[in-house]
Amino acid sequence: MKHFQHFKTTTSGIALPEKFTFPFYYEPHLLAKIATLEVQEYLEHQTDFEHNFGLKNSSNALAVGKMFGVLVVKNEHNKIGYLTAFSGKLADKSLPEIFVPPVFNMRTAGSFYIKGELEIDGINTQLGILKKDKKYLSLKKLVKKISKEIEDDLAFQRKRMKLSRTDRKAQKKKAIAILSAVEFQQFTKKLTQESYNNQFFLKELQAYYQAKFELISKDFLSFEAKITALKQARKEKSNYLQQTLFSKYAFLNQQKELKNLLAIFDNPAIKPPAGSGECAAPKLLQYAFANNLTPIAMAEFWWGISPNSAVRKHKNYYPACQGRCKPILSHMLKGVEMDPNVLLDTLSEKQELKIIYEDAVLIVVDKPAEFLSVPGKEIKDAVYTRIKEKYPTATGPLIVHRLDMSTSGILVLTKTKEANKILQSQFINRTIKKRYVALLDGILSEDSGKIQLPLRVDLDDRPKQLVDFTHGKAAETRWEVLRRENGKTRVHFYPISGRTHQLRVHAAHKNGLNTPIVGDDLYGKKENRLHLHAEFIEFLHPTTNKNISFTIPPEF
Repeated sequence: MKHFQHFKTTTSGIALPEKFTFPFYYEPHLLAKIATLEVQEYLEHQTDFEHNFGLKNSSNALAVGKMFGVLVVKNEHNKIGYLTAFSGKLADKSLPEIFVPPVFNMRTAGSFYIKGELEIDGINTQLGILKKDKKYLSLKKLVKKISKEIEDDLAFQRKRMKLSRTDRKAQKKKAIAILSAVEFQQFTKKLTQESYNNQFFLKELQAYYQAKFELISKDFLSFEAKITALKQARKEKSNYLQQTLFSKYAFLNQQKELKNLLAIFDNPAIKPPAGSGECAAPKLLQYAFANNLTPIAMAEFWWGISPNSAVRKHKNYYPACQGRCKPILSHMLKGVEMDPNVLLDTLSEKQELKIIYEDAVLIVVDKPAEFLSVPGKEIKDAVYTRIKEKYPTATGPLIVHRLDMSTSGILVLTKTKEANKILQSQFINRTIKKRYVALLDGILSEDSGKIQLPLRVDLDDRPKQLVDFTHGKAAETRWEVLRRENGKTRVHFYPISGRTHQLRVHAAHKNGLNTPIVGDDLYGKKENRLHLHAEFIEFLHPTTNKNISFTIPPEF
């Protein structure tokens, strides 16, 4: 079989997994690791394609890393091998034989997609010509100038009318004291006529300016109408192209059931995210099911430089993305017996929640790692539910702030609404002092510093966060080294802001410390736990108004 790769490494004696890999949280099986090493060896020395992964020159603006995947499979003769694929497209748009083909090749010569792209390119060319037309640019400038002059003059006339109105009121007030009733009536009539005259003048002026503007802007509006029509045509062609493309991406499962993207994302309000079906995992499973191969185990890894927004480390394993892949893989893996979601299994175990301080309005707890602050969609056991059960008469919202699920340490709760409101205000005004301790997976060269990288949620892969200087929220972290030990660095983090995953992203991102926290299963490498702990907090007590602080050393 063309894309079926035989293991070069001896795999005899390695037991097959009992169940297939749960793609959204996993530790790669040994066979998947061996397949990964063989593909990485190929990538190190291949001459089949050209793609700048940024490994030799990371400063190159065109350099971009890529996600690769391996799928260990068994063929109809019970022979074990593997398939491999890459997400998206290679820079030279080639399809080397080692990799399985895309689910749908939109770039086949003469395809509807290429024709559609050419039509859209043609519209863009027309738009470019119109927008650079000298007459259009001159008219646009003139219309803007005349509009400003008209706007300023009308504003001036309205201001004059307002002053006249104020002056008439003053005259009327003064006249009533010195004029007779008949004289006052005549005077009032005069003022009323003056008001009518001013209003009539403004209406006439507005009509004059409207006629003048329409005359001047006639040719300009003709250009604008053409531009609007072309934009609408581009939008309609683009939408048609996208919908047709969605219908062409059809995915198999082991029952040979075929579903396209429109059926998988069966919600008119939600379009399939861009790039759906182009990830490595769907490509691998599609080829396996189409060629009667049985999936055994799977793994995906990053190769090359990290993108500017996300955190990706060269050669690290990563789970399938939630936004694009989860709906697709839910269909493709229907009926396939998979490993359990270890994360949920771990969280469902009862963990001890230590209360380290309590008074009439406050509760301070030591939250264990891998334990939710508030209930989630699938997991109800959380700090909030435990405290709510223990203190059923508490009137406050309880939760004042949160710790990330994987982070251990100090969490403050309140028993009353008043106390909650006061503490919330301190968090909002950033008067509360917080300190975290973390163990980083590498050696930092500097001893202290500040990180400023704005963050937002990755809409295609929640709950991960992205660095985004356009749409992200400001996030700032101060840090200092405590000590360096065995190839790792222990640090104190002082978060100035409190964004989701702030410390984890600021540690791991290439423009932050570029050194993930040990055990970070989202932005680094999974271990027994995330080595991040909320060690210290200080704030004003909501009733005594005196400073109160707590310190809990980490267990790592």
